[in-house]
Amino acid sequence: PTSTDMVVREGSNVTLKCAASGSPDPSIIWRREGNEPISTGATSLNSSTFSISRVNRLHMGAYLCIASNGIPPSVSKRVMLIVHFPPMIWIQDQLVGAALGQRLTLECQSEAYPRSINYWMKNETIITQGQRYEPSIKEINSYKVIMKLTIKEINIGDFGTYKCVVKNSLGETDGSIKVYHIPSTTVMATSPPVTTTVATTTENIYRKNYKMKGNRQPIDDYSSSSNKIHGASDSSEHWNIDGSIDKDRDHRYRDNSASFSEDQREKEAFVDTDGNSRGAVHAATFWHTRMIVVCLMVFVSVLTRR
Repeated sequence: PTSTDMVVREGSNVTLKCAASGSPDPSIIWRREGNEPISTGATSLNSSTFSISRVNRLHMGAYLCIASNGIPPSVSKRVMLIVHFPPMIWIQDQLVGAALGQRLTLECQSEAYPRSINYWMKNETIITQGQRYEPSIKEINSYKVIMKLTIKEINIGDFGTYKCVVKNSLGETDGSIKVYHIPSTTVMATSPPVTTTVATTTENIYRKNYKMKGNRQPIDDYSSSSNKIHGASDSSEHWNIDGSIDKDRDHRYRDNSASFSEDQREKEAFVDTDGNSRGAVHAATFWHTRMIVVCLMVFVSVLTRR
């Protein structure tokens, strides 16, 4: 006869049987539900019987016996293999350090079938859900669970040994985790030096004074500034009407022309700036004055011919 659901202890030997009849005689194939390997390197087995020696928890699950003779439909029978075993525990970290005020989570993994009862203990007292502790259980499959215990805020009384306990009808086991105190260290924070950049602005004044001969006051005066830093000039120059340069000690530039009448104005430009600005200003003044002189000479020549 075909096997029914089977419950066996881990380590025992198991034989599954499947019987089928038909015309022509059917062939029988064994498969695991979910297409898991039924044996090493194989997902199916062509036989009316299927034997497993020293069965373990990994063999637990559903098996399908499928009978077919080429005439549809095929028929199948589902056989459930249940393996019982006492609890086992795995602990990754058995020694855990924590500082005061820290939030800490402890973890145990357990396997057991029939299903187990799982809980945490400290000082022989069962830990329950509360303001300080938060135990939790996550099921991975029918026999494997992950136990966690979260200590919300470590205080001095929370240091010590904790136990995760697993029980079922076949046995009981526990695992220990020791929580020890890590003194908090004071870290002196050092700041990098602060570098302050100060922008220095030197005002360059361009001043042009127009003077009449005699003791008359200047008739025009203006100034402007720019944000530049310049070095001091140690020479003074005079630009004459013929393009020659005279230097004096008061940094004054004069435009003089012997051909001017007595009523013509004498223009003087005083410039306090860097060498590049000084050359540009006086070059412009020189050519402007020269053009005026040329025009006057042409005008006088025309009048003389008449």
